Amino acid sequence: MGRTRRTWSAAGVALVALALTACTSEDGGRPAGSPRASAPADLAAGQVAPDGAATDVVTGLEAPWSVVRTGDGPDALVSLRDSAEVLELSADGETRTVGTVPGVRHGGEGGLLGLALHDDDLFVYSTGEDGNRIERYALEGSAGSYALGDATTVIDGLPANTFHDGGRIAFGPDGMLYASVGDAGASEDAQDRDSLAGKILRLTPDGDVPDDNPFADSPVWSLGHRNVQGLGWSDDGTMFASEFGQDARDELNVVEPGSNYGWPEVEGTGGEDRGFVDPVQQWATDDASPSGLAVVGDTVFIANLQGRVLRGVPVDDPGTAHEYFAGEYGRIRTVLAGPDDTLWFVTNNTDGRGDPGEGDDRIVQVPLTEG
Repeated sequence: MGRTRRTWSAAGVALVALALTACTSEDGGRPAGSPRASAPADLAAGQVAPDGAATDVVTGLEAPWSVVRTGDGPDALVSLRDSAEVLELSADGETRTVGTVPGVRHGGEGGLLGLALHDDDLFVYSTGEDGNRIERYALEGSAGSYALGDATTVIDGLPANTFHDGGRIAFGPDGMLYASVGDAGASEDAQDRDSLAGKILRLTPDGDVPDDNPFADSPVWSLGHRNVQGLGWSDDGTMFASEFGQDARDELNVVEPGSNYGWPEVEGTGGEDRGFVDPVQQWATDDASPSGLAVVGDTVFIANLQGRVLRGVPVDDPGTAHEYFAGEYGRIRTVLAGPDDTLWFVTNNTDGRGDPGEGDDRIVQVPLTEG
């Protein structure tokens, strides 16, 4: 049976530009009042920024991991990591269970992870007993009555562990499926081109290796990654990836085919003289844990777990960033473009590593303004 959750408030909120405030609740969840964001005064043409009051789209979610919108409106699908359920979020802010992905191995960072839509199919990344896998489900029905049809395996046997499972999937502007695979705790495998650990993969929607991949007969698109958690593309085709470091630096990378990003030989910058690609921006791990990523306009938005902040990075100046809602919502797992010039972000305080507040976890909506 589907489950009903609290609805979100009316979208017609006043757009009031106020400075960012730090009104953190004691338990790390949502503070009292209505958090607001203010666009930077130096917002350049083409860049976008949160500007106004944040409102709840839905509350009461249990360890949400990925969200994909199914159309131009607020209808969306949500993956719940621990229960392996796919939820449908309707325009009235209620949810129902579309289906449960079978054979998911739970524990640690494992479970039902990334979602991606392509044509009439839902692609899902999950952790399994025999390795991690990407499956394609026929998405049957329509808004309000979606169901998961038959499953087809796109790729399986991916490196797996209770941590560093990667899990983000996305379709690029070329129509190909990109997937992040963590190093699964075997850091040396990230430098082994014959291993899929510590890689970004590129596949056709059917799971075949495209002829123009950088390494013949290999799905590997780039290597030397520890645990990529966010993938996105700007309008000019530049590919961005956010990545968890270990003890020193988390990274934002511009990803080029066949390039090596250094892990475990290098964490953060300092690898160019050794043939590795340096990140375009890095942060101390306590300040970041950059998870899901979305490029909206000329801005890369990055959700941060440990840092408990949403960052906006200009596409044309990726070494800089603006911060929004620092400490106000706890851990933030992912971010995506919302309907009607808004931004959505997803909290992750119920995944066993956060301090849930009342109503957690939630999807939050905030208006966007353009420079």
